[in-house]
Amino acid sequence: MDKSTDNVTIYAGVIDDVLKNYQDKKLEYKELFDLASGYDFSKPTNKIPIQVYIQMCDWIEKKLGKFNLIRIGRAIGESTYEMMIKNNMIVGKCPPIDVMKALIITAQKGVHDPKKRGWEIVSSNEKSIVMRKTQNFNSVLQIGLLDGLIRKSGVVGVVVNLTKEVNLGAEFDEYQITWL
Repeated sequence: MDKSTDNVTIYAGVIDDVLKNYQDKKLEYKELFDLASGYDFSKPTNKIPIQVYIQMCDWIEKKLGKFNLIRIGRAIGESTYEMMIKNNMIVGKCPPIDVMKALIITAQKGVHDPKKRGWEIVSSNEKSIVMRKTQNFNSVLQIGLLDGLIRKSGVVGVVVNLTKEVNLGAEFDEYQITWL
């Protein structure tokens, strides 16, 4: 996977979604908040270098543990789902495949990458979807994101597994999402 971050930006709202989980511990996690200092968060559509987001996720994973990133990912997934409904990208409790198609578009809009990296659907059937991550997003946070998005679609028994990992030599991270 191409991990370059040159000229890649992400919406400030995404970074704000991460930070709001720790507002009550702002002094305790000063180092985390310092990573985002100096950037304009006055509008959620302001563009921030994606490197800031990557550094924040890495900090959380190393200092607070993987579960914190999964929890944040779920919250981001839920807020992303609501934004998809608000922007008429999906309607109510739609099939999971429709949510993943909307995720692809959402990532393209929220991450400005000259190389057009983001998400791809590898395969799908009535009880599962395999998603490929081609952007340099934190792989652990994405487990929670995908889980949060799919659960909001109304299916039950959701399980998200990271089946291929860049950190273990795969070309891309791939996630198998299943439900009952």
